[in-house]
Amino acid sequence: MTIEQIVNATELTVKVAGRLDTTTAPELETFLKQSIEGVEKLILDFSELEYLSSAGLRILLTTQKAMNKQGEMIIKNINETINEIFEVTGFIDILTVE
Repeated sequence: MTIEQIVNATELTVKVAGRLDTTTAPELETFLKQSIEGVEKLILDFSELEYLSSAGLRILLTTQKAMNKQGEMIIKNINETINEIFEVTGFIDILTVE
């Protein structure tokens, strides 16, 4: 998994590529916890995300709860596989997906 970020004032775009699973989830979790302070708009770009496990879903939920207190979180550019995971788990109704 690779993580790239673009900061624009209080907007943070995080591009996640590869696999977000039990092995890589702690890395993203640490990155997000350190990066979202003062962020009012968090955009997660999943255009290159190939796989998402329950460990990844947990991080998305935790991050969504944190961002609800300080702004908004948007997930963009998901593929059909990730969309299906969101739909089956009900996360499509919890998260803002564009």
